[in-house]
Amino acid sequence: MQKLYAAVAKVSRFSMPRIKILPHHEICPNGAIIENNPGETICEAALRNGIRIEHACEMSCACTTCHIIVRHGFDSLDDANDTEEDLLDKAWGLEQTSRLSCQVIPVDKDLEVEIPKYNINQVSEDH
Repeated sequence: MQKLYAAVAKVSRFSMPRIKILPHHEICPNGAIIENNPGETICEAALRNGIRIEHACEMSCACTTCHIIVRHGFDSLDDANDTEEDLLDKAWGLEQTSRLSCQVIPVDKDLEVEIPKYNINQVSEDH
């Protein structure tokens, strides 16, 4: 039992990465700062915090509706895989620091992200 408490104490000393989501006229008008749980994608963290980011493929890396632009902290992220890179080529408003939020798992650095004004989803579903 003592080992369990020691492990919990170690984990709690480290703060979870925070994600600053810049204001988006529909999804997050005032912007938000959220904490990211270990192993959680940006999309999952946003949804958990009531930020209804599109994810038409149910976060399976098969569309671009969860496209984000990482404004700060991009260099701290793992590289995108080939599938994500291929999909990003189809994203509206693609930039050098674009990623699919369903594929990005922040590890130890805070991030600042922007949700593009538009995406290529023809019909928005209420997730």
